[in-house]
Amino acid sequence: MKAYWQLTLAQLRIFLRNRQVLFWTLAFPIFLMVMLGSFLGNGNGMSVTIGYVDLDHSSQSKQLAGVLKKNEAISLEKAFSKKDALAQLKQGDVQLVVEVPKGYEKRMKDSSQNEKPFSLPVFYNETDMAVSQIGQQLVYNAVDAVSKQKADYKPAVVINPKGVEALNLRYIDFLVPGIVAMMILSNNMNGVAGQIASWRERGILRRMQGTTLKAHTFIAAQITARLMLNGLQALIVLMVARLVFDVEVRGSWLTLISFVILGTLAFMAIGFIIAGIAKTPESAGPIAGFLSFPMLFLGGVFFPIKNMPEFLQPIVHILPIAHLTTAMRETMNVGASFMSLGTEALVLGGWIIGAFIVASLTFKWE
Repeated sequence: MKAYWQLTLAQLRIFLRNRQVLFWTLAFPIFLMVMLGSFLGNGNGMSVTIGYVDLDHSSQSKQLAGVLKKNEAISLEKAFSKKDALAQLKQGDVQLVVEVPKGYEKRMKDSSQNEKPFSLPVFYNETDMAVSQIGQQLVYNAVDAVSKQKADYKPAVVINPKGVEALNLRYIDFLVPGIVAMMILSNNMNGVAGQIASWRERGILRRMQGTTLKAHTFIAAQITARLMLNGLQALIVLMVARLVFDVEVRGSWLTLISFVILGTLAFMAIGFIIAGIAKTPESAGPIAGFLSFPMLFLGGVFFPIKNMPEFLQPIVHILPIAHLTTAMRETMNVGASFMSLGTEALVLGGWIIGAFIVASLTFKWE
């Protein structure tokens, strides 16, 4: 136990004395967050995402959906129920929800000059009135186009806007969890690979092997030191985000810390694999970069995963960084519980177990 704590403290001292390490692992992510947040933090998308709930399942309701889809400014997402669609609206996944009630087709066919227009419920986000008003106008134009197709034109259907209190998420709210996940990836996968390869080349690992030090004690000290470092750095990044951009953590801090631990272990294990494969520190860096660079762009750090091309989706959904960013983003932005993020936890756990098994087979003291 004494050797374990001495190694842990020694590792922390190495981090604190190396200014370049401190810059690239802490100052650079903060700098990147501030720069991107300053330019894009309050930006919104150029299209309006509308949830479409078709309760009528008729040719007329499909016609309305077709008219909405034709508009390039609208991204239409069909929902199975009104409850699911409103949940997406509250979470910020869609900006409006259009509900087509039962009887829509019958009312459209039986409309006469003396009857009032059919009321079409449209739910919008009260906390983002600018996008909501644009979306309402787009929906109004669509239903007006449907009405004009009637020979005896009179508005046969009008929208009935209904406000829903939803999360007011900005790009900076999306970005900050991704920055924390990026920092965990860089600190552990790249950091472990380079450091272990360097220690092996300098003979430090060989001298450790010649002592009574056990391999599991050495690895446990590495894990503890990096967990402490990652936890502190994540806290600093979140404090800066709170002070500069007023970013909130809506979920449980315990859930957030749990995924910091899972992410640290997963990427440390991958780092040990790279260190075992690489023959020199010079080769460890490029290998780690070759793996980490695509992850930053495919793992949802800077852009939503759902915006990735379809052919990349199967690859994206097996990457550990994708599940780490999703879990941290859901926790911070939506307040999701650990139980609701079971898939993300299981995938990261699978990476931890699998990667540590491979690392144990590839790890070399000299």
